[in-house]
Amino acid sequence: MMRGETVERPRGHSRRLPDFLLSVNLKYVKLGYHYLITHLLTLLLIPLMVVILVEAGRTDPNDLLQLWLHLKYNLVSVLFCFVMLVFGSTVYIMTRPRPVYLVDYACYRPPDRLQAPFKQFMEHSRLCGNFNESALEFQRKILERSGLGEETYFPEAMHELPPRPSMAAARTEAEQVMFGALDKLFHSTGVKPKDIGILVVNCSLFNPTPSLSAMIVNRYKLRVNIRSFNLGGMGCSAGVIAVDLARDLLQVHRNTYAVVVSTENITQNWYFGNRKSMLIPNCLFRVGCSSVLLSNRSAERRRAKYRLIHVVRTHRGADDKAYRCVYQEQDDDGKVGVSLSKDLMAIAGDALKINITTLAPLVLPISEQLLFFAALVKKLFNAKGKPYIPDFKLAFEHFCIHAGGRSVIDELERNLQLQPIHVEASRMALHRFGNTSSSSIWYELAYIEAKGRMRRGHRVWQIAFGSGFKCNSAVWQALRDVKQSPGGPWEDCIERYPVDMVDGIPVSENLSLQQ
Repeated sequence: MMRGETVERPRGHSRRLPDFLLSVNLKYVKLGYHYLITHLLTLLLIPLMVVILVEAGRTDPNDLLQLWLHLKYNLVSVLFCFVMLVFGSTVYIMTRPRPVYLVDYACYRPPDRLQAPFKQFMEHSRLCGNFNESALEFQRKILERSGLGEETYFPEAMHELPPRPSMAAARTEAEQVMFGALDKLFHSTGVKPKDIGILVVNCSLFNPTPSLSAMIVNRYKLRVNIRSFNLGGMGCSAGVIAVDLARDLLQVHRNTYAVVVSTENITQNWYFGNRKSMLIPNCLFRVGCSSVLLSNRSAERRRAKYRLIHVVRTHRGADDKAYRCVYQEQDDDGKVGVSLSKDLMAIAGDALKINITTLAPLVLPISEQLLFFAALVKKLFNAKGKPYIPDFKLAFEHFCIHAGGRSVIDELERNLQLQPIHVEASRMALHRFGNTSSSSIWYELAYIEAKGRMRRGHRVWQIAFGSGFKCNSAVWQALRDVKQSPGGPWEDCIERYPVDMVDGIPVSENLSLQQ
């Protein structure tokens, strides 16, 4: 999601996602149920197979002997069947999707000197002289209700007085976070940079020349024929898009590694005006970056953490409201920032509905799919009553909801009927690291691992929102009991979490702001 896509408003003026129990649209149910219908033939074949097995059990041994003699004297028929079996097996093996493994990943952890406590944030905002009293008070209220803690990080340029958001400082921030995450990844996996065949980098708002991917290629001396891609302007959902692109490339190129780097730039995109809708990103977004190592090598399965099961990408549509719900513009004083539309939360809800109804038939057990079908039938006959929302807790053990802001996490918890433990990773990642854009879902996954909750066979659902408007999902399955990698972002602080919350707000932060 682009900076500022998650709206945090003072109480009494918050916008909520639509209640899915009251607003699931028929066309979205049809879109999702299409996947179940495509597998209907398989379901119909099950009774047929049962009948065949029952009849085979009743067959007289003499009849089986006569069948064997018939095949024995009809060699041409036997050879034909054998050739067709070999041909079909070969076609299946050659055309089936290659498995994609997540070998390991790393999240950047900035040095402690870059932490930005609330008091320091407000003091710097006041001393820089760009904000009036109304804007300062608005920022204080957003911080109070955002769900962020006192240990989030700002880039070096924003710690100076006055701040210096230059292109050079923005490039320095990008180098620090990307190289920091990649150094950890190469060290923990032992993979040499020369072995990387595919590189995908996503950063929504900072797109310099040379590109971010070129910076990485030159820093690590990657191979000259590497297939590198630089994705921009896609917001916080770009991390899942980058994984999907890497997956597609791994289907074509055999025995290779792909690295996906997800980040956002704070330095170059700080807003120094007084328009309140454009001040929210200053309060929510913080420094962060993730690097993910994927592979299609069968030998990597033994040490890989996860296997990629599904990626679902959905788009809200090309209407003007969705397109301009989050966009960069200038205020009346000519200062540039990210503007938020009042329709943002409703559009986000529509995008999520499309995504979950598309994903549901792919991951839910058959019992839930049948209930899903019953909901469609009721809609067709205009039956009254609430539409059925699938119980995704039956399909996933863990949820990584993009830590864009407290309100989004609250609404997804309510609409998907999740328990507090299911959104704990999202809340704690928001508290400890803030909104780190497309990399936030990886800080959340690292939290689950650090807590020792990831077991072999567990499935995790990563959900991300982005500009345009998009909602993208990735589903991973653990190949073993997963522990956090050395040097993980939660290594020295996981014992302090989860923190005590009241109405979604950390108690300690309320006390510090009131002082």
